[in-house]
Amino acid sequence: MMRFANKLESFVRTIGRATAAFAFIMVVLTCIIVVERYWFKTGSISLQESVTFLHAALFMLTAAYTLAAGDHVRVDIFYGEMSPQKKAMVDLLGTLLLLFPFCGFLIWSSWDFVTISWDIREASQETGGLPFPFPAITKSFIPLTGLLLIMQGVVMLLKSAITLRTESTGGAPGAH
Repeated sequence: MMRFANKLESFVRTIGRATAAFAFIMVVLTCIIVVERYWFKTGSISLQESVTFLHAALFMLTAAYTLAAGDHVRVDIFYGEMSPQKKAMVDLLGTLLLLFPFCGFLIWSSWDFVTISWDIREASQETGGLPFPFPAITKSFIPLTGLLLIMQGVVMLLKSAITLRTESTGGAPGAH
């Protein structure tokens, strides 16, 4: 069970680390946009949209990585002082009652939005903006975010279950 959780979390973390490169690309593109605008008195709508789309991808595709790293927003008034077993119970209940329903809603509510974008071969509405498939790909990151968060939620559930089982048996994982 732990091996599966580790592989799943490794996948989530790999996506997060790969996506983090988008931040560097955004900086480079923003510099190019500024140089074009102020030195050459020109501009590129597609470059500006690229920065916006990369920012959206960076935010959405690193959400599960942030959760895996424990860097997500948490009201830490009591959690930091809790025992490992109580933390595992909070994580388990939070995942089941908050994370999974949110992810399900995110995937469900974005599905039509995304499929319509692909069906109509959506391109930017701006003249000189990004062509199809860039807007549709960016919109596809919405349900993908939900899926990646669900994957990390499964990892959290498995780790919480192992912690709870270990604490209840008073020994190593698998001892019962």
